[in-house]
Amino acid sequence: MNLKKNIIITGGSGLVGSAFQKIKNDYKDREFIFLTSKDADLTNYDKSKQVFKLYNPNYVIHLAAYVGGLYKNINNNVEMYEKNTIINLNVLKICHELNINKVVCCLSTCIFPDNIIYPINESQLHLGPPHNSNKGYSYAKRMLEIHCSLYNKQYNRNYICVIPTNVYGEHDNFSLSDGHVIPALIHKCFLSNINNKEFVVYGTGKPLRQFIYSIDLAKLIIIVLHL
Repeated sequence: MNLKKNIIITGGSGLVGSAFQKIKNDYKDREFIFLTSKDADLTNYDKSKQVFKLYNPNYVIHLAAYVGGLYKNINNNVEMYEKNTIINLNVLKICHELNINKVVCCLSTCIFPDNIIYPINESQLHLGPPHNSNKGYSYAKRMLEIHCSLYNKQYNRNYICVIPTNVYGEHDNFSLSDGHVIPALIHKCFLSNINNKEFVVYGTGKPLRQFIYSIDLAKLIIIVLHL
């Protein structure tokens, strides 16, 4: 008899999804199903529901998102908001309709208010607007947190949102225009080296950033999943 619990991971080929693929063998009693855009277009409700019904998961770890770096966010705020809102709405609605009681969703620190007193914590999440540069993506992620809380209150679901700091690791996006800070800097440093040019990092050096390794985040999400 197969007593393994099925866990669907949306965004299975992304940065954090790839980290789960590296640690999956550490959890012998779990069967991980890694969904990518090739398996299901999560903006399509009917096709997404068919895939979820096929695998019949006990849990869902929702990582899928339409993402990019600073410049992509600035230039595509509408698309960032619309696509992510549709993806998140479909995933939670399908999970509820299939009676999947435990879902862990991944948010982002960019959803916190732009003008906030540090150190920040979860209670400050909705105390002001996020930075204008990624307003579309940020508000879509905030709505995911609200959507989860509504399901929890009305239907007694256990839909949890985690807010990791900036993630880095293997299988990252190293684009200079669409990548996040660490992979973009690695790419820039590489180009400076092969072109024998000075490596320049913009900014004053005063702002502080926190980062988390993708595999560490995957392990923490597994802990949260079983709380």
